[in-house]
Amino acid sequence: MSSIPRGRVRELMGEVMTAQGRNLPGDDSADLREIGFRSLDFSELALRVEDELGDELNFDAPGLRRIATVGDVLDFIEQLQSA
Repeated sequence: MSSIPRGRVRELMGEVMTAQGRNLPGDDSADLREIGFRSLDFSELALRVEDELGDELNFDAPGLRRIATVGDVLDFIEQLQSA
């Protein structure tokens, strides 16, 4: 599977938040609850990444529960692409 650079995933995450009337902070340590990034937003981000990859991401719910920050989202998507 090809991969999307971390910076591009961050751009896609920003697009998802902008569509919801919110802004993605520049700090990767920003807490998802504080910035209003919800599980539905994560699903939208995953779909956008899949569209760009032209392939499906396979992930499990327990892995999602450990995601708390912007950086965690970026790390998680990065790990999925290298799996």
